[in-house]
Amino acid sequence: MSTTTLDLAIIGAGAAGLHTARRAMDRGMGIQVFDAHARIGDSWRERYRSLRLFTPRRWAELPGLRLGIGVFEYPTAAQLADYLERYAATFEIPVRTATRVRRLHVDAERLFHLTLGTGEEVVAERVVVAAGLHHRPIVPGFAADVDPSIRQLHSLDYHGPEDLAGGPVLVVGAANSGTDIALEAAAAGHETTIAGRNPGQVPGRIDTPIGNLISDIFIRRLRNATSDTEKGRRAWEERRGHGVNLVRNHLSDLRRAGIRQVGRVAGVDAGRPVLEDGERLDPKTIVWCTGSRPILDWIDIPGFADDQGVRHERGMSTVVPGLAFMGLPFQYSIASPTLMGMGRDAEYVVEHLQQPAPVAQVA
Repeated sequence: MSTTTLDLAIIGAGAAGLHTARRAMDRGMGIQVFDAHARIGDSWRERYRSLRLFTPRRWAELPGLRLGIGVFEYPTAAQLADYLERYAATFEIPVRTATRVRRLHVDAERLFHLTLGTGEEVVAERVVVAAGLHHRPIVPGFAADVDPSIRQLHSLDYHGPEDLAGGPVLVVGAANSGTDIALEAAAAGHETTIAGRNPGQVPGRIDTPIGNLISDIFIRRLRNATSDTEKGRRAWEERRGHGVNLVRNHLSDLRRAGIRQVGRVAGVDAGRPVLEDGERLDPKTIVWCTGSRPILDWIDIPGFADDQGVRHERGMSTVVPGLAFMGLPFQYSIASPTLMGMGRDAEYVVEHLQQPAPVAQVA
C-alpha cells in the first residue's frame, strides 16, 4: 500500500474546499484535495436541473476568476459546477477526483491518516474537512408506511418532472426547494399540493436589478451576523429550526400556478399521507423536501463531535489540533455555509492552521 505525505489534505472539492486550497497554496503549503465525485462540481450537477442559486455573481465568485454571467444574474447549479471545475484548472489546484476518503484518523504523533477508496493511505500534518452538509436525506419515520404504489423520492434525488409518476404530486416541505419542485410539477401538468409550515418570504423580487441590489444589503446582514456578537448569536438562535425564508418564489406564485397549500403531514393512514387536520391525501408521487444532513461517520476521531455537532471554534477543532472544518452552520456567521461566507472562513482556517496549535484533550 503506497503512502503520500502532505502539509495539508483537503477533503471535498466544492466551493469551500477550493476556497481553502487556493488560500493554502498562496501561503506555500503543499496540499492535495480529495473528492469522491467523478468531476469537480458534480455535487451541483446532481441537483435538480432547474435549480438557480440565490447568490448573485459578485458573491458567488471565488477570488481571481469571473463567473461568466451577467452582473445582475444568479448562476444555475450547472453554471456553478462548470465554474468550479474551471477554477481548479485555472489555478492548477491539485484535486484527485473519484477518490473517496473512507477513513480519517489521527495517530499518537498527531499525524492524520486518510484511507482512500483506492487502497492508498495519505498522511497529512493538517486536514480540512469541506465535504458538504447535504448528503443524507431526512425523511419522517412514517414514510416507511406509505403504500408502495406511491412513488417516493427526496429532493436530493429529484432531477426533473420525468421523475414524477403520472397523477397528483404531494410536495412535503414548503421552503425554497419544495416550492421550486412544486412549481415545476404544476407546470408539467400535475395536480400539485404542497404541505408544510409557511417559512415567510423576503420582500420584492430578486430577479430584477433593483431586487439584486437590495439582496446585497440582505447578504451583508447575514455576513455581519457573527458568533462573536450578541446580535449575531441572537439572530442564529431565532433562525435555528425554522428554515430559510422563501427567496425567489412567493406564495402568490404558488396560487397563480394552481398549487394547493396545506398544513403539515402528520402521519400515514392506510398507506396514505394524513394532514394534521385529519384529511387523507391520495398522491401518486411524494417528494420529501424535508432536509438533509452531512455524513461524517468516516471520521474515526473520538470526541470530534457531540450531540450538538462538530466541536469547533470558527471551524478549528477544539479537540484535535490541526483539524479544521469548512461550511459548517454558523461556523462564524449565518452566511458561513453559503458561497457568501466561505471565503472569509477559509482565510481564517488556513491562517490558524499555520499557527502552533494549543494542546487539546480528547473528551
